[in-house]
Amino acid sequence: MTALTSEYDGTWEYEGYRPAEERLRESLCTVGNGYLATRGVLPECTADDVHYPGTYAAGCYNRLTSEVAGRQVENEDLVNLPNWLPLRFRLTGQEWLTPDAATVLDHRQTLHLEPGLLERRTRYALGEGRALSVRQLRLVHMADPHLAALRTEFTAENVTGELELEVEAALDGAVTNAGVPRYRDLDGRHLTHVHTGTATPGTVWLRCRTRTSDIRIGMAARLTAQEPFTDAHEPARAVQHLTLPLITGRTATVDKIIALYTSRDPAISDPLQAAVDRAGAAPGFDGLLGSHRTAWDQLWRRAELDVPGEAGAILRLHLFHVLQTLSPHTAELDVGVPARGLHGEAYRGHVFWDELFVLPYLNLHFPEVSRALLHYRHRRLDRACAAARAIGRRGALYPWQSGSDGREETQRLHLNPRSGRWLPDHTHLQHHVGSAIAYNVWQYCEASGDAEFLHTKGAEMLLQIARFWADSATWDESLGRHRIRGVVGPDEYHEAYPSSERPGLDDNAYTNITAAWVLTRAREVLRALPEPRRRDLVERIALDDAEPAHWEDVSRTLHVPFHEGVISQFEGYGDLAELAWDAYRERYDDIRRLDRILEAEGDSVNRYKASKQADALMLGYLFSPAELQALFRRLGHRLDEETWRRTVDYYLARTSHGSTLSGLVHGWVLARCRRADAWKFCQEALRGDIADLQGGTTGEGIHLGAMAGTLDLVQRGLPGLETRAGALWLDPVPLPELSSYGFSVRYQGHWGIRLRLTSGQLEISVPPSDLPPIDVELPDRAIGVQPGETCRLVLTE
Repeated sequence: MTALTSEYDGTWEYEGYRPAEERLRESLCTVGNGYLATRGVLPECTADDVHYPGTYAAGCYNRLTSEVAGRQVENEDLVNLPNWLPLRFRLTGQEWLTPDAATVLDHRQTLHLEPGLLERRTRYALGEGRALSVRQLRLVHMADPHLAALRTEFTAENVTGELELEVEAALDGAVTNAGVPRYRDLDGRHLTHVHTGTATPGTVWLRCRTRTSDIRIGMAARLTAQEPFTDAHEPARAVQHLTLPLITGRTATVDKIIALYTSRDPAISDPLQAAVDRAGAAPGFDGLLGSHRTAWDQLWRRAELDVPGEAGAILRLHLFHVLQTLSPHTAELDVGVPARGLHGEAYRGHVFWDELFVLPYLNLHFPEVSRALLHYRHRRLDRACAAARAIGRRGALYPWQSGSDGREETQRLHLNPRSGRWLPDHTHLQHHVGSAIAYNVWQYCEASGDAEFLHTKGAEMLLQIARFWADSATWDESLGRHRIRGVVGPDEYHEAYPSSERPGLDDNAYTNITAAWVLTRAREVLRALPEPRRRDLVERIALDDAEPAHWEDVSRTLHVPFHEGVISQFEGYGDLAELAWDAYRERYDDIRRLDRILEAEGDSVNRYKASKQADALMLGYLFSPAELQALFRRLGHRLDEETWRRTVDYYLARTSHGSTLSGLVHGWVLARCRRADAWKFCQEALRGDIADLQGGTTGEGIHLGAMAGTLDLVQRGLPGLETRAGALWLDPVPLPELSSYGFSVRYQGHWGIRLRLTSGQLEISVPPSDLPPIDVELPDRAIGVQPGETCRLVLTE
């Protein structure tokens, strides 16, 4: 398992070779730069049941049709690109050395977080007391997003006489998407028209294209070594060979530098020519390493985080992977937030609602990245409006799963690995993704002060999402309330009522309350728009004069169901059967995926009061206690502390935590209502990926939302930090397990505002600038902090 260094010195280390852990290690040792990422597979290993090489470029998708269970099923996938890593070696005339076929004397893989560098050290036995020590350094360049590099050092031990090592370096275009076992019945052959060649002595190239999206891909590799080498291309592989003399104590070095471009990139003519030119002009490995380190140093400064102990070490790893997926390079791309990062093929690389957990962190460090991710949604607004029209509604219906062009990518069949059955999938009814987008628009603009975005693209998205909710609400005369029927909530376990042939549920509390919030914010934005802009936008979207008044009405009358004195997850939740939780925990080691367990038994989770993640509690994640109480008052309900506490306890007893987001949400919520129990769930959120708590899922890609969410827990959750009404609002919650920590934020033009919380004290430091002071609101006082000033405040419990 993970071996953290005792001093938590900025490294993440695995010692010993353990095939059963390789997929997990390969995900957690991925290196990337926001444009490109490569899994941490050993370069001498090929795809098999142990290893899975994968290289992914943000937004590079392809669509294929497969026959599944007698039906034609179309899926779009993030494409596994040609593998640039291959570099294998053997004694001349013998078998290639790999950890699965040769004797490994020592093995260590170290991820150096500060410089963004992956190091491996392996000693292979060569027989007769001889050994070969292999050290490799790998980077995906953070300054130039199109470059990556691999340095390999070979050192012989106890070798006498002449011994030669044959080395083969390659670019491999014969790859497929095969990294997720449950997808293997689907067509994964995304690349076609693979050609290879030599550009100049030492530089080879590979070009190909995706089968249906027709994205052209160009890759070039420049090899540098002390010995001469030859090219020997094979079908779909650009190959270079060299032979190194093995002399005891003398190290032979081979450097491989690659460049990758696709036809989606701006400012190029031909991807292959761009790759060849860039590979040829790139500095050597040492030069690349220097500029790579500098780029990482700048990122770490912008995302400064000081948390002690093991929690701090894990948070640094999480931050590292967030920055590798969504870096400043992302601001130049048309991409969304891939739920599993650029680290594997789970969820097919799709964009869900995970930005709800990611953007609040980015807003306060890299607002230009948040803005770009919201642009991704705005570019697909027309598609979302078309989706709403297709079901007879106005406004924008964003898809639950999105990819290249904004159509709904959610599969209509999914495989239960426990039963082997393909089952109907109704999760496309998770219409709440629109509310998540609206929430992120609002949060981004509050944190950045970007009025231009709010008044243009942000307002257009907010209004169209509000329009969809208003048009989705139907009046129920018997209740005297509006209702939203036929949806699926974030919980995902419940897709229909027991024995119902109609998918969907009525009045999901999370969906209805966030819809009311969107309608309220949309009204505020419309009123606040400069008159010329308001007129332009109203004309552009053909907003009817009566619509805003209807939004106001719906925002006050949406039905919120209750039962047994708690908020109902949806209408009728209280009528479901209780599950024999103790019996299932006794029968199964892990019941996180209770839905799969019950289906394999011929039962259905739809029958039970059982949640994968309690979506009613998500309300306490999104909104401060005061804001949540105000939302309920607006809807005609009183949400006092006792009702909320009962609701938390009720769902806590009925949640299987089948999502990595569940521990995060529970830790966040419990910190404010049951502090003694909060840290257990915070730890689960921290360990979700490093310990692979979901049972094999991390090897298919990290859980980006959960990783970013843990960072935001320290940044906003525990300090009670809100950006609201032109001020920083703070209401810290001290946890005994995390009593001292610090971080920096960027807020409305101020770079590097430092906040440090210790027992009973808050320190705020604002860097010198010519900007106005920052208003800070605490529960018992309000202060202004001038640029260049440090303010120390004693906190009251």
